[in-house]
Amino acid sequence: MPNRLINETSPYLLQHANNPVDWYAWGEEALSRAKDEDKPILLSIGYSACHWCHVMERESFEDDAIASLMNSNFVNVKVDREERPDLDAVYMEAVQMLTGSGGWPMTVFLTPDGKPFYGGTYFPPSDRMNMPGFPRILLAVTEAYRTNRGEVERVTAQLTEQMGRSGQFPESNNLLSAEILHEAYSRLAGNFDYQNGGFGAAPKFPQPMTPEFLLRYYHQGYNPRALDMVELTLQKMAYGGMYDQLGGGFHRYSTDAFWLVPHFEKMLYDNALLARLYLHAYQITGDALYLRITIETLEYVLREMTDSLGGFYSAQDADSEGVEGKFFVWSPEEIRQVLGEYEGNLVGGFYGVSDAGNFEGSNILNIPQSLEAFALEHGIGEELLESVISRSKPRLLAEREKRIHPFKDDKVIASWNGLMLRAFAEAGAALKRPDFLAAAVANATFLHERMFQDGRLLRTYREGQSKLDGYLEDYACVIDGYIALYEATFERLWLDRAVELADIMIELFWDEGIGGFYDTGIEHESLVTRPRDVFDNAQPCGGSVASEALLKLAVFTGNEDYNLKGAKPLRTLSRFFSQAPGGAAYWLGVLDFYVSLPKEIAIFGKKDDAETQNLVDEVFSRYLPNKVVVGSLDAAGAEQGEDPGENSAREIPLLAGRGMIGGKAAAYVCQNYVCQLPVTDPTALAEQLSR
Repeated sequence: MPNRLINETSPYLLQHANNPVDWYAWGEEALSRAKDEDKPILLSIGYSACHWCHVMERESFEDDAIASLMNSNFVNVKVDREERPDLDAVYMEAVQMLTGSGGWPMTVFLTPDGKPFYGGTYFPPSDRMNMPGFPRILLAVTEAYRTNRGEVERVTAQLTEQMGRSGQFPESNNLLSAEILHEAYSRLAGNFDYQNGGFGAAPKFPQPMTPEFLLRYYHQGYNPRALDMVELTLQKMAYGGMYDQLGGGFHRYSTDAFWLVPHFEKMLYDNALLARLYLHAYQITGDALYLRITIETLEYVLREMTDSLGGFYSAQDADSEGVEGKFFVWSPEEIRQVLGEYEGNLVGGFYGVSDAGNFEGSNILNIPQSLEAFALEHGIGEELLESVISRSKPRLLAEREKRIHPFKDDKVIASWNGLMLRAFAEAGAALKRPDFLAAAVANATFLHERMFQDGRLLRTYREGQSKLDGYLEDYACVIDGYIALYEATFERLWLDRAVELADIMIELFWDEGIGGFYDTGIEHESLVTRPRDVFDNAQPCGGSVASEALLKLAVFTGNEDYNLKGAKPLRTLSRFFSQAPGGAAYWLGVLDFYVSLPKEIAIFGKKDDAETQNLVDEVFSRYLPNKVVVGSLDAAGAEQGEDPGENSAREIPLLAGRGMIGGKAAAYVCQNYVCQLPVTDPTALAEQLSR
């Protein structure tokens, strides 16, 4: 008999719809019942690609005896953290304060008015080593709530008094300068793994925003070792098992320090951020490896993670057939059956496949040797080996497609789509890939038509239904994506939509008292505390993306209020950037944009004209992280000083009074309040951009 979750749209909640637990979704019905019956709330938070969430479901939530304990003593609420990051943030803070750590599945016990008094993460179904079994926890919490209410109230008062303080910082009067970047770099360099790449020890997360900051640091000419750190990391990740060598795209993280054994789920936001990172590394170095990884990652998203309407799906699970990684691993015999004896052994050897295996008796494909070294060791020509590897990949991929696939979470999340929108827009412009640009346009259209309703951006979409108030991260990331798409296409529509969302974002989320943005809007339901996460974790926080977007829009529009609100959080949080750079990597990129003064580039020409395209390519083929690009590309073009026409965003100050030169496409470059002479030749433009 299904429980109430059968009426939800979240795939994660639907996975629990047939549990014997009397689950509620978060909402007034559950809260009212808890108050009416004076029962504590058992809040369980997880997400669809979470391996241990599935384990706890199988062990406890599908067990009739444990479910009976839950149903008798609690009002049970199940939450998808990807739908409700506000609840996740609020109660994760409580769990961390109670236990010193956090993670998912998260289990929190609340009073009927939503105040936390006990919590943890995964609990086994019976006592195990030093871990109490879930039934023991349920009985102990029930007894405490019934017989020791005073202690429960003391704990809730203590917790709620402290909660929310992590997002509060005293405003600093320090000048914003590159010195903060230098201090951050020094701390990061001290924590770098110079043997394996990345930061710290196992488990090792890709942390793409930190290498992005290091690329900026190198680009500014501060220290060439910053690029070495990035390249070592990107190469180790690309050759390791964390990268899907056949299908493209990255798994969530590596369980070891060597990037070999991943946690096999694939998340949309990881792949959005990593695709951009590899693209930027390619723009700097010209290394074909980085180009290949960029293209394969985005093609994976198009092939497996894109809705027919243009939305991007959220995640793919780690498990298939109840076994983690089963879909992705191989035996030597399986490869030989597809490729034949000779090529099977050759390709298997190249990908580190052995009879012993490297993961629970099977093999995660990885590249332990370079193609050159492997060819030399096996006495085969490099071109021949490359040809064999190249033609083997689609054959192995086709064979893999016959397997039972991991579960796919096909809900669309606005913020994650904004991140991927920017990745496709940037790659489409930089690599001259019309299919990537088409995907970006389709996604931007989808976000506006399906997820923007009654003047508000919504959080999620699935099977025709959009719902839940958008959070700060949703507005900020979608604005950021629209800006990138405007720069890639010069279509005024996307800049207009970015401005529209920015004004709504300021109205809903800005708070002058804290000098920044809250994560929930003024129209959002009241929680124990109003969340404000200022840390860049697996993805950038809403505040850092919002600041970057507003600083860019200030240049596009000349709106000084955007500039002030974009810069103020930088001042408020600046001490934290240098002290904890691993949690502020996106912020550091925003600070670099602010203190370096971006290049302002305007391009005029006839649409689809080769001369115009040559200028555009010169801009987008190179790594210029601190730039703002505008353009007027219409069928007729416009001479300098003429009205550039309806489609040119004539309110953009950078376009005012400018145009083509002598009938030729022209580019204008300004920086630090100084403009260089307009140029019509790509070589001359390259010289200006390189200064």
